[in-house]
Amino acid sequence: MIDTHAHLDPVEADETLARARAAGVSRVIAVATTIAKAREALALADAHDGVYAALGIHPHEAAGPDAGRLDELAELLGHPKAVAVGETGLDYYRDYAPADAQQRLFEAQLALAAATGKAAVIHSRAADAGTLERLLAHDGPVVLHCFSSPGLLEHALERGWYVSFAGNVTYKNAPDLRAAAAVVPEDRLLAETDSPYLAPQPVRGRTNEPAFVVHVVDALAAARGVQPAALATRIDANADAVFGL
Repeated sequence: MIDTHAHLDPVEADETLARARAAGVSRVIAVATTIAKAREALALADAHDGVYAALGIHPHEAAGPDAGRLDELAELLGHPKAVAVGETGLDYYRDYAPADAQQRLFEAQLALAAATGKAAVIHSRAADAGTLERLLAHDGPVVLHCFSSPGLLEHALERGWYVSFAGNVTYKNAPDLRAAAAVVPEDRLLAETDSPYLAPQPVRGRTNEPAFVVHVVDALAAARGVQPAALATRIDANADAVFGL
């Protein structure tokens, strides 16, 4: 089983990954949101079998110094265990950076994804229209991370984007997410924790970690009316395809 999106604490990574393996989660994609965290993610990937890295500059950082370090990001993406660009995108909910700065950074990282042939891992919050405008102009694999924008679903299905569900798909107040999970083609479905955030319902209140992706897979399987083990195998194959694992 794979957790396709986790923010790992380097200090606790050994124990966190050991618990993941004990739960049957043998692979994790460690996601970076700054240049410093990109270097940390690559160090973890070098140190641990089954750990890969997605490297990007989060939209919250669009007004900060990292937005001017795209050359460094491009260099880091040349690492053999760097499998995606991101997470990148737009976040107008928190409004930690001006919209125009977020848009420029997003477009620049989409260009990096296109140039490298790597998947673009997309963060979109309260920004569906702007996200969609830019993704429709992008030619390359797309992963809608922590999917929570049903308004993007129709376009995702039309364009063959990958749709990744996190712990919030398990919440009692999220029937729309489970409905979306039921209609995503089986070869475009992914599962993640987005740890340490969004712990699934069975462990809600605890710090999320890759071991808990099993609960996400269980919820997706129930929504689709299939067996969890079979779905986990399918999700693993999807991750292999989109991330080139």
